[in-house]
Amino acid sequence: MILKETIEKEFNKLSKGQQKVAMYLLDHSKDFAVKSAGEIGKIIGVSETTVIRFCYSIHLSGFSQLQKVVREQLLQGNSTLGQYFTSKVELAEKPKFFASVMEKDYIHIQETIQNIHEEDFEAFVDRLIETDKMYVSGLRSSFSAASWLAFTLGVVRGDTKLIRPDTDDLLLTINEMDEGSTFIAISFDRYVKDTIKLAELARKQGAFVIGITDSSIAPIKEHADLLFHIHSSEKSTIDAAPALFSFLNAVIAGVSVKDQDRFQKRKEQYERLDSNHFFIKPGGKMD
Repeated sequence: MILKETIEKEFNKLSKGQQKVAMYLLDHSKDFAVKSAGEIGKIIGVSETTVIRFCYSIHLSGFSQLQKVVREQLLQGNSTLGQYFTSKVELAEKPKFFASVMEKDYIHIQETIQNIHEEDFEAFVDRLIETDKMYVSGLRSSFSAASWLAFTLGVVRGDTKLIRPDTDDLLLTINEMDEGSTFIAISFDRYVKDTIKLAELARKQGAFVIGITDSSIAPIKEHADLLFHIHSSEKSTIDAAPALFSFLNAVIAGVSVKDQDRFQKRKEQYERLDSNHFFIKPGGKMD
């Protein structure tokens, strides 16, 4: 069994206490390798029995087997970067390396399609059309996707801000949010605390929070009104990027098609700009 995948699959079937055990296991795997079930229970605030029942709920024979699996999979396993390199070395042994990598991307996109419910996608698009102001945040491996989404939403509908904790006045930005605001948090492993905290504060201000992540039980889940799980069977953040951008492109397409009047107005605004001051045509020279 792959422990993380099993926990994600069974998570919604667990009791509240067992869910606490699951979340603590994913965040503090080393404790499970060296502490007893009773000690784990005291740390989390549940009974030793709850910890043991959690083991049964994820199809293990008991706490001893859980410790064995933790030591084998969570502590001795490769980092996501190591997993990425290993998977690409395997592909390099085959002909047409670039084609093999791109075919893997296609598989990840197909997996993501299976994870997303159409009604959730429609709710996402409708919210982006109806909302007054939009805020997007994503750091480290999630920053490029957050930046692209904020820029593109700004083009097709406007009133979109990319939040950057290193340069923005976060107190002022959070205080601007209200019930008419939407906060989009892109959060992939390793999950940056700043993104999670911003989502929590945005929700307290009344903003609608949309989480885009790599796991159905990622930390952003606790603060998201809508959660989208971008799946990658390779479990590498880098490998998840093509599926992530494909999904974001679908969102932009949905907003453009469903809110055609505003899109046409934005298009006309751009066409009226004297773009010669900013862009060079193919084969052209700067004046």
